[in-house]
Amino acid sequence: MAARIKSLPETLVNQIAAGEVVERPASALKELIENSLDAGAARVEIEIEDGGRRLLRVVDNGEGILAEDLVHALDRHATSKITSLRDLELVASLGFRGEALPSIASVSRLLLASRTADQENGTLIQVDGGVAAAPAPVGMAPGTRVEVRDLFYNTPARRKFLKAERTEFGHIDTLVKRFALARFGVEFRLTHNGKTVRHLPCAETPEAHLRRVAKLCGPAFMQHAIAVSCVEAELSLTGWIGLATFSRSQADMQYLYINGRMVRDRVVSHALRQAYSDVLYHGRHPAYVLYLEMNPGMVDVNVHPTKQEVRFRDSHRVHGFLSSGVQRALAQVTPGTPERNADTAQPARFQSPTPDHSDQSQSQAGLDLALGEPRPQYTSFSNRAAGSGWIAPAPLYEEAKGECPPLGYAVAQLHGVFIVAQNAAGMVLVDMHAAHERITYERFKTALDADGIKSQLLLVPQRISVSEQEADRVESRPELFNRMGFDVNRSGPEQIMVRAIPALLHGTDVAELMRDVCADALRVGTSERLGEAVNSLLSSMACHGSVRANRRLNTEEMNALLRDMERTERSGQCNHGRPTWVQLDMAELDRLFLRGR
Repeated sequence: MAARIKSLPETLVNQIAAGEVVERPASALKELIENSLDAGAARVEIEIEDGGRRLLRVVDNGEGILAEDLVHALDRHATSKITSLRDLELVASLGFRGEALPSIASVSRLLLASRTADQENGTLIQVDGGVAAAPAPVGMAPGTRVEVRDLFYNTPARRKFLKAERTEFGHIDTLVKRFALARFGVEFRLTHNGKTVRHLPCAETPEAHLRRVAKLCGPAFMQHAIAVSCVEAELSLTGWIGLATFSRSQADMQYLYINGRMVRDRVVSHALRQAYSDVLYHGRHPAYVLYLEMNPGMVDVNVHPTKQEVRFRDSHRVHGFLSSGVQRALAQVTPGTPERNADTAQPARFQSPTPDHSDQSQSQAGLDLALGEPRPQYTSFSNRAAGSGWIAPAPLYEEAKGECPPLGYAVAQLHGVFIVAQNAAGMVLVDMHAAHERITYERFKTALDADGIKSQLLLVPQRISVSEQEADRVESRPELFNRMGFDVNRSGPEQIMVRAIPALLHGTDVAELMRDVCADALRVGTSERLGEAVNSLLSSMACHGSVRANRRLNTEEMNALLRDMERTERSGQCNHGRPTWVQLDMAELDRLFLRGR
């Protein structure tokens, strides 16, 4: 006999919803803090016991809940934040589903008390496993207090999956950090087992913002970070990105907020990885604190119960904006960039660098050297006069007139590998091969961008099987593939015909390359695989064409290399992400030799 279809009891429905929303104490706390922030709280006090299993208490000074609405706050899908589909499409609040409180109450012993500013007393209601008692008056300051005790006490199968107290507290601490980085104007206090673990006062000024970021991410992050601020139509990106030399072994210092909401999104993560692809060492992860603001109608936040995933209306546009914005910021970092620190770093608008075409022979000289043409000395790409074989000798630091360049002037060459230079701050050590490799590589890319990616016809056109969606993309975006050097068109429902490929990739597996490019074009609207392949080839050429270790350079050649480093984008890292130079200031040198003690 077939099983009958019937409605589930309300308590069971809430417990099922809790399985989606409340994974662990940190998940419940996230929902409570979001409600406090949506209520306009300027102070949020969080108290937990036993990693949140025994107690989660959140007290805020927000606008509170009316006494007559307090019972409805525990009803499923009851909310004050949306009233129509239009509100949902433009939602700007952190919470809006109306599932959090009833879901949490169904698997805990919950106390909810709230008071608005125009009420004399607050109202309190207690819920035990989803069963609510009658509301009662209570004396309290304006705002809301929520206590969650004995989480999962009535669902032991869920409770046994909780980790050790230290682990659960670590998730909560990370959560509070994320909220504190998103809301500088809110004071946060976190107490665990009666001990205050974090107290973050309200940060109103830009200097206070920097101090909070330094406190939460560490002063080392701010010392190796640059501020970024770029705007394009309805998109705005601000925040801080760590230099490639401050990379991490794990993706544990990546904070991204979209309209104030912390999210994990594949399109965004892919865009940021691509922005760092040219400077980051293999297997390392960048560190950043970024804020992306956009029209709420451009992003759908109603795609996941925990609201940590989003969907963009135009993912290609967002991907390109993020990737190009971060790339420009990283490209602006040269040895001449002012020093950064947690007390003075301020967001700055980055403009695309304007190439200097005053001497066309400069690019040719760089290409000649990178291609390995024998030259008895290192030749500067930028300082070389037209028709001149060598550069004029540069003065030593003591002989220099005027302001000292950022990398100073060469003093010696160490074991044919490092250049020792003296600048105004102290001593600079340069890995000459890594530095020249980056210079040569950037010159290759500039020449390639100036002339475009050249195509090469295939002797025999190749018919390649792809998915129907990939064939649709080839048919709908021919300019995308043409710009990358392909001559390709659709030849069937699930087939494409390739007649030409980029000349630099001659000899590669056309079918494999084309499938990868189509897959990327379908996923993010563009393809970085071709760029990676071309960049890898250019990087290899630059490596072979750069000055080698144990090659003796005279003072003029070393100084020419230093000047080119100061003019070259991304010159702080070689093509493989290794640092090209380090600064030792006089204070560090004094400490090494115990001077002044």
